[in-house]
Amino acid sequence: MESVRKRLSEFSLEAHDLYLNRSVPYLEESPDPLHFYRDWIGPNKPCIIRNALSHWPALSRWTPEYLREKVGSKVISVAVTPDGYADAVSGDRFVMPEERQMSLSSVLDIIEGKVGDTLPPAGQCRCDSQVQRPLLDSDNPVLWLQVQRSGVFYVQKQCSNLLDQLSQLSDDMETHVSWMTSALGKFPDAVNFWLGESKAVTSMHKDHYENLYCVISGEKNFILLPPTDRPFIPYGVYQPAVYRQRDDGEFEVVDQSDCEKVPWIPLDPLDPDLERYPQYQRARPLRCSVKAGEMLYLPSLWFHHVRQTHGCIAVNFWYDMDYDIKYNYFQLLESLCDITA
Repeated sequence: MESVRKRLSEFSLEAHDLYLNRSVPYLEESPDPLHFYRDWIGPNKPCIIRNALSHWPALSRWTPEYLREKVGSKVISVAVTPDGYADAVSGDRFVMPEERQMSLSSVLDIIEGKVGDTLPPAGQCRCDSQVQRPLLDSDNPVLWLQVQRSGVFYVQKQCSNLLDQLSQLSDDMETHVSWMTSALGKFPDAVNFWLGESKAVTSMHKDHYENLYCVISGEKNFILLPPTDRPFIPYGVYQPAVYRQRDDGEFEVVDQSDCEKVPWIPLDPLDPDLERYPQYQRARPLRCSVKAGEMLYLPSLWFHHVRQTHGCIAVNFWYDMDYDIKYNYFQLLESLCDITA
């Protein structure tokens, strides 16, 4: 078994030596589809593309005032957590956010620190969409506001929420990226809208999508690790649970006992516990910042951790990956890592 561990480590290091970049390169314009497939999708390497969104009206239009006027009354799904970590390991649980149905204007009020229109009419209450319980009777508006504003709010629903819930914004952008659609021969599976507070964090994970992540305003900060670093990335299996906010504003963790356990990464790359996970010292994470008007190509199966500036707005396009020999090889790598863990 030790010889297998040694070979897995060598496998990862060889990938860095042979073809992986030591930083995320920039492209200065939208690429040719064939060249992009050959240079980036095929080799499974990330890059940041500049000037690919410059023709989108969203870059200049999507201010809080414009969003309130255009889609402020739209009710969307918002992830609410006590600490900003949604879909993340906490202790011995994999904890998902409380999914709250809110108007976009209410979310913007919270992000901007406004009080005004966040109070509902007296006698009404809002409900947690997962457990369908009233959060608080708003006959006490001061207490309601205190509870309503506690926690960290993040619009992060990855179900093509932009096209399904905020379709009025689609005139300000493209609903697919033409050169990526041509390169892959398919349209995106989902187009997602992201808006949140600076405390909102996406924990380390991977996706089975070719991801184009477009920042409209603000900045996103990524930590990226290639699939070949899998031998150095720890996994555990955790009881799934959901945050639920009580009437006093505190959050509790409610187990989802009827659900299967969830495999997830317990390590925080911002503060890795190297005593507990010493193998992570051998990983070679890449760090990059994606600014307004820039687009990150995040290849399928790359591990990523994401932070953002306060009020950052972004759109991403999820194109389903090809389940070809690369996927087969990665599945083999995962199995070997599990065996030797």
